[in-house]
Amino acid sequence: MTEITSINSPWFEDFPALKTEVYQKLLRYLDTAATAQIPSAVIDRMTRFYQNDYASVHRGVHYLSAKATQEMEQVRTQVSDFIGAESVNNIIFTKGTTEAINLVAHSYLRSQLSPRDEIIVTEMEHHANIVPWQLLSELCEVTIKVWRLNEKNVLDLDDLKLLITNRTRLIAVTHISNVLGTVNAIKAIINYAHKRNVPVLVDGAQAVMHQQVNVADLDCDFYVFSAHKLYGPTGTGVLYAKRRHLERMVPWEGGGAMIDQVTLPMGTTYGEAPWRFEAGTPNIAGILGLGAAIEYIESVGLAEIANYESQLMAYLVDSLTQVNGIEIYGNDDNRVGVVAFNMKGLHSFDVGAFLDRYGVAIRTGHHCAMPLIKKLGQSSVCRASIGMYTQSSDIDALVQGLNRINQLLR
Repeated sequence: MTEITSINSPWFEDFPALKTEVYQKLLRYLDTAATAQIPSAVIDRMTRFYQNDYASVHRGVHYLSAKATQEMEQVRTQVSDFIGAESVNNIIFTKGTTEAINLVAHSYLRSQLSPRDEIIVTEMEHHANIVPWQLLSELCEVTIKVWRLNEKNVLDLDDLKLLITNRTRLIAVTHISNVLGTVNAIKAIINYAHKRNVPVLVDGAQAVMHQQVNVADLDCDFYVFSAHKLYGPTGTGVLYAKRRHLERMVPWEGGGAMIDQVTLPMGTTYGEAPWRFEAGTPNIAGILGLGAAIEYIESVGLAEIANYESQLMAYLVDSLTQVNGIEIYGNDDNRVGVVAFNMKGLHSFDVGAFLDRYGVAIRTGHHCAMPLIKKLGQSSVCRASIGMYTQSSDIDALVQGLNRINQLLR
């Protein structure tokens, strides 16, 4: 085992929930891939809005409404800069990654589909990047083609070249796997797809908190992510879309804030993008929380976070390999943020429930990625995931818990 006395996060104290006790033990939170904990700066920003500035956005002429609108739109600028978008108007606020993908499915792709057209999804996708396309397939009589993993459980670009035809209308691919932590060669995938005039949607839910993302450099058509993976609140997400696609997209939801003129019985006209895709009152506090999360991350620096997490991931993998009966999935040379594993002969639920009694929080189950879990030959796996606040002591507690299981059950 690598000789490391300790790896201590310089940002640990910024996250108040990590001081929680679970069953009289300090919480060891290793479930960041599901939801990242929130720093005090984000909590304070949202609290300040609710306590001092609470009002609805859009069209209000009074002070609080105008201020809330201005500050929400400032977050749109923050997001645009954070991911390197061409313009602030490429950014649409959603409830999360899932809604963003469904928005693309119905506002962009649905109107362009004909029977026997094709959508390509990969075998490692989260269900949020599978089920919307399946629903669309049923509605429009199109074919879902699966880009399967090779024998090393990675996506081979040569396999994609065999799948694309002149009927391919979209490729949906994750930037980083939520199960294996595999970082896909997104830029190469997009480059080849564009040579065949095929747009690409990238699920960045597991990427934006671990590495710098530049959508202009990637040249992706759509990029989606959720605030709660990025040290922000739940219920808020982002869709980035190229301008030429936004101009072709029709509203998916109707209501207030997305209109230009409404007349009866028919004749409603819609506002400009991105606002025409943001019907109803938005999650204002959540959006402001997202802005605070971005400000916090940028104050630290994604490069510094990535360097810290790289050391921690090496320690995590090295530590797990010392536990008897552990089977680890994925590629050690291409893994970010998460480690999936099982204890031979034990169900992941039992392992997770045991660890919970010792204050160690991991995720167990199919991780909303049933096709990938099946590909691994499993029905369920354990997943430990880290963030900028994770410390080597958290990993030590995980290993101690796994060793106790071996002592009691082997």
